[in-house]
Amino acid sequence: MLDQYIPVLLQILVVAGFAGATLLVSVLLGKSAARSQIKDSAYECGMLPQGEAQPRFSVKFYLVAMLFVLFDIEVVVMYPWAVVFQDHVANYGTGIFWAMTGFIAILTVGYAYALKKGALNWQES
Repeated sequence: MLDQYIPVLLQILVVAGFAGATLLVSVLLGKSAARSQIKDSAYECGMLPQGEAQPRFSVKFYLVAMLFVLFDIEVVVMYPWAVVFQDHVANYGTGIFWAMTGFIAILTVGYAYALKKGALNWQES
């Protein structure tokens, strides 16, 4: 039974050997220049780096991103549902229809709440 694992072990050894050899060749043949403070500083389009490292994003950005993911997942769920809808109704009844109706109702409530809170209003910042 251990004979079945020999190809996997061989592949792991080949990958580890290739990674090690690549790193070794890079160290041996790579150019090493003298380090200085200017060379070690961050490069940003020719300008000296100033300010905070990460700019702050508005909460509205994250809210819109979460809404996008929510409604994107809705489409991912609804497409396969639509593909199997007729066959499922013919074989099992209308339970699949009422399940999707409940799913859409929950998403509609969330959408109405987002509209009420102004999450999709770009005029207010």
